Parts: sequence; structure tokens; C-alpha cells
Amino acid sequence: MAIRTRNDIFKGLYTDVKTKEICKTSRLVSKLTGMPVQPNKAIVGSNAFAHEAGIHQDGVLKERITYEIMKPEDVGFGETRLILGKHSGRHAFKERLKKLGIDLKERMIDKAFERFKELADKKKEIFDGDIETILEEEISRVPEEYKLVHFYVSSGDELEPSARVSLKFHNKISSSTSSGDGPVDACYKAIDKITKTSGKLLDYAIRSVTSGKDALGEVSIKMGAKGRVVSGRGASTDIIEASIKAYLNAVNKRVYKHRAISYKL
Repeated sequence: MAIRTRNDIFKGLYTDVKTKEICKTSRLVSKLTGMPVQPNKAIVGSNAFAHEAGIHQDGVLKERITYEIMKPEDVGFGETRLILGKHSGRHAFKERLKKLGIDLKERMIDKAFERFKELADKKKEIFDGDIETILEEEISRVPEEYKLVHFYVSSGDELEPSARVSLKFHNKISSSTSSGDGPVDACYKAIDKITKTSGKLLDYAIRSVTSGKDALGEVSIKMGAKGRVVSGRGASTDIIEASIKAYLNAVNKRVYKHRAISYKL
């Protein structure tokens, strides 16, 4: 690759090596010998064309040759991989949105990027599915009358599940404690005490957006109250927090719709 890349120095020298087969050949040898290729191995390592630091990502997006003297396609690697994480900047985030075919106004990008940075503090790498979930959350979000401040849960096979939840409402913080049939139920009952509302939980579903121990979990619920059905969604690396966010999303939708109806009347 030195001869191919720096032919300005190695003038007159050439090889018949098909460089686009280098990565494929490396993986084949690795499988046959049982010797894994270390991630930081030059040219063929999984991190050879991966960039996580914000300043590196910005540099690669503006002028690739700044950090990559050769093209990843020339060795059969595919393309440059920008690893989105806590060190990633706004430029890399916008570029990933563009790659996903997502076109947003600057105001929406600001909100999504803020949520992205919050999530990046909790997990090492942000995947495309994480970004899509963040955007779906923002799109379905209504004005937050009730906002989660913090929560505490205790549960065990010989311990009655209980929860303490604190919510912010009109710049005032209120807390409540409750027990329930599991930590999620305890949290929901504590929220009902604070909001002075009660609804029947009609459906509760949770799914893993991405893989890994620090995967983002998304909770979807349906709540029925006074003949109306309201849906709620929440996402977090903590499934209890995701459950609370989904419930509060539904509660805030109820409040928002009630105020909208009252305003029309």
C-alpha cells in the first residue's frame, strides 16, 4: 500500500497485488488460523478507518486526507466509519442524519443533538437505531407539564417493590412514594399521586433498540381514562426510567389535550 499510496516517492515501482482484496484476505486468514485481527491493526483492523474524537470526525468530513492517507475502498474496507459517542460533535451528528435521509430544521436538530449528548454520556457508542428513536421521541413530544426530576426504586424476591418519584410541575418539585406489583407499577402509582390523575394501563411493551449491555430500551404504553386512550413513549438505557418517561409522555398528552379542548370551548 505504501507503493500505491505514495507513488510520488516510489516512482517506477508497482505491484500486481489486487489491493481491494486485502481486507477480505485478512479476514479469511484470521478465520483459518483462529487468530483474531486486533482492532487497531493498520489497514485491516476494524478501527483502521474509524474515527470517534470530535475533532477527527470534523476534519475527516471537511477534508478526508487530513487523517486518512489512503481510501478505505482501496483495500476493500467499505467506507470511513464515524463512531458516534460522547466525543462526537454537531458536524458528525448532522452528517449521520443526512446519511439516514433525515432532513430537519435547525431548531429540531438542536433538540435532537441535546438528547444525543445525554444518551452518549450513558453508552459508549450511538447506533443509527438510537438516533431514530431519539427523533421519534422528539416528534411525539408535547409540552412537558410534568417533568421527571429523579426516581428511586427498591425491589427483590423478599422485598415489596416500592418507588419514590420526584416531578417538576410549574417550577415546583413534588415527590411521592408508593409500593406496587413490581418497580414499574410502584413508579406509576407514585406518579398518579403527584399528578392526582389515574388511568388504566391498557398496554405495555418494551423493546431493545440496539444490541449490547448498554442498549437503548424503548417503552410504549397505552393508557385509558374517561373514555379516551392515550399512547406514550419513552427511551433510556435504564428500563425503569424509560417506563417512567413513557407514562409521563401519556400523562402530559392528556393534560395537553384537555387544555386544548377547554381552550376551544
